[in-house]
Amino acid sequence: MANHKSALKRHRQSLKRNLRNRMTKTRIKNTVKAVREAIEANDAAKAQETLQVASSMLDKAGRKNVLHPRTAARRISRLQRAVNKIKA
Repeated sequence: MANHKSALKRHRQSLKRNLRNRMTKTRIKNTVKAVREAIEANDAAKAQETLQVASSMLDKAGRKNVLHPRTAARRISRLQRAVNKIKA
């Protein structure tokens, strides 16, 4: 464990960020799962609705560097393609 005041503060901040990032990732996983379940059930309306929420969360996570921005974009793209597939 660090002894310097600044290092202790850094440690506290990293714990807070870690918790926040974990919560965000869990929330993303749950919303993506909801989109996938709607796709499995061939419910285009629900899939589109949940996709908008998931897309927003993924974008925000990419901007905040919780996820890499390209990872977020790739996940959004794949979900969008799957939703478009059941719409057609």
